[in-house]
Amino acid sequence: GPGAVPNMKEILLIGFYQPNESLSRFLFSAQQEFKIPIRYLQEYAALGTGGGIYHFRDQILAWGTEAFFVLNADVCSEFPLNEMRAFHREHGDPDSFLMLGTTANRKQSLNYGCIVANAETHEVLHYVEKPSTFVSELINCGIYLFTPAIFQHIGGVFQRNQRELLLEESSNGWQRAEAIRLEQDIFTALAGRGRLYAYKSEGFWSQIKSAGSAIYASRLYLSSYSQCHPERLAQNRPGGPTIRGNVYIHPTASVDGSAVVSVGRGGGELGGSCNVTIPAEVVILNSIVLPHKELSRSFKNQIIL
Repeated sequence: GPGAVPNMKEILLIGFYQPNESLSRFLFSAQQEFKIPIRYLQEYAALGTGGGIYHFRDQILAWGTEAFFVLNADVCSEFPLNEMRAFHREHGDPDSFLMLGTTANRKQSLNYGCIVANAETHEVLHYVEKPSTFVSELINCGIYLFTPAIFQHIGGVFQRNQRELLLEESSNGWQRAEAIRLEQDIFTALAGRGRLYAYKSEGFWSQIKSAGSAIYASRLYLSSYSQCHPERLAQNRPGGPTIRGNVYIHPTASVDGSAVVSVGRGGGELGGSCNVTIPAEVVILNSIVLPHKELSRSFKNQIIL
């Protein structure tokens, strides 16, 4: 959790989604749990990761920031943030930047940003986003450690975009100038200049690009818990439900002793305030069930809204 990162001052969520009551409840709950300020900053348009952090750079630097992490919202990982911080202190100059990498096979790598790094210094020598031919098995995880100096590089791209748009008559010119992609616009230019380094993760990592991929992400976390935090997983106890595999049951969830909780070869997860009622002889297999449901029949491979 965030509390495990020393001296972390604040968490900022950046996006262009309209805030609503559900988001407000989530932010309040997360602040209560992690005991750290958490705010949502809404972009006026989709600006890309680089454009988003540049637009809100004053907010990011408000604490006299020495360094900050940027985490893409659509990835799951063990998030080795402390290890990245220690690695950053040991490699490169204080104003260098760090990205988390992991290995993929040759075919999979074409779907991600590919990193060519010096085996000894770990400097990123070459970076290509979703190449058409094989470049490297080391791929970008979408987890970064920056210093405030990154804004000089993003600002340079912003100014270049502005110059290119000066001769164009367009109502959305400012928006187009501010839309900056970290991968294509920043990392490609920084590679080979002694400013960008890669830290290779040995832990799990996956993208979450669809609702169904959340099941796979849960399986990865539950498998990790079985190795690192077995106390978080449910155990078979007299009078309790039958547990098969890696299963998490929230303390507020009530599960009848006749139930069998599992998901295939992976794991099952019952969250807080789920308020889902499942009668006897009903089987829910490999599915995501939203809260406040009374299920009268069995489901398989479904997202139950």
